[in-house]
Amino acid sequence: MLERTGARPLVERLRLEWRPESPLPGTTGRLAFRRVVDAGELVSLMALVLDGTLDAHGRADLTRMSPREAATRHYEDELAQYTSPRDWWRIATLPDGEPVGFVLPAHNGYNAIIAYIAVLPAHRGNGHVDDLLAEGTRVLAERNVPRVRASTDLGNVPMAEAFRRAGYVAFGGEINMTWS
Repeated sequence: MLERTGARPLVERLRLEWRPESPLPGTTGRLAFRRVVDAGELVSLMALVLDGTLDAHGRADLTRMSPREAATRHYEDELAQYTSPRDWWRIATLPDGEPVGFVLPAHNGYNAIIAYIAVLPAHRGNGHVDDLLAEGTRVLAERNVPRVRASTDLGNVPMAEAFRRAGYVAFGGEINMTWS
């Protein structure tokens, strides 16, 4: 039906949920967490994580704009719109302060969510996503939320597996469409 309007499927996504009756995911203690300094710092990290991303939206953006432009647009069009406190957002670092990735717990007006989670390319494949997700989930769980929701592309198997390890369960799916 939507195809008649020029739409085509972009990506199928898995919708996930963590509930307080599930244990909080644990961390390895290998990373330190700090708050995001400012939007400029976050946008810079967001641009870096687009290198090799498995996210279909990010890959599509890179066909039309630079990583910096894509990150700025994502920040301004989505992340900056959340009214939840920015001090929930975390950057993960090695003990020497080198950034490894970030997690952005937020509230979208309906649910507590993991709005964005990413590991910098140089640190992928080391299990850091588990610590990032544990920290984001912990930040929200401390606010006594009834659930934490998240989404990931079906093709992003490493991220889907990280959510599973953290106690998130699939409760639905969605198909994102795009128009040329």
